[in-house]
Amino acid sequence: MEISTVQSFLDYYEKIRARTNRLIAVVRPEHLNFSYKPGKFTVGDQIRHIASIERYMYGETISGRKSAYPGCGKDLADGLENTIAFFNEMHSQTLGIINGFSDEDLHRKCLTPANNEISVWKWLRAMIEHEIHHRGELYIYLNMLDVKTPQIYGFSAEEVQDMSIRL
Repeated sequence: MEISTVQSFLDYYEKIRARTNRLIAVVRPEHLNFSYKPGKFTVGDQIRHIASIERYMYGETISGRKSAYPGCGKDLADGLENTIAFFNEMHSQTLGIINGFSDEDLHRKCLTPANNEISVWKWLRAMIEHEIHHRGELYIYLNMLDVKTPQIYGFSAEEVQDMSIRL
């Protein structure tokens, strides 16, 4: 998928973020510190990581600056309310950066943290893929906690199978 206009990217990204927001809405305070294994991201870390990477790595590098990723620890936001506020604020700041771009800006190059040149539109696509990746991990974490999670497109695999014809 090539991103050719800022507005088409923003429209698509808001749909992706809406799905992530529906999932985060089922997180409860007692879930934040859960991790499947010591030393791995907790639920709270996952949420803060999506937010922090979006703003401080992608937002900075598409602006022509170096990545300033500070991690995803509780020092950024502790507790559910603060974590969600941080998540939303980082997204708002990143959208502000992207809204300042012209369609032509999407074709200029930026540097990844590894100093690889990449077109801004490709880096923005990677940002979406990154969010989807961590959203998938959040689904697994919450399922391990027996939390009922929202269907991403409205139906479960079993419901789609029931609605399908038999070949």
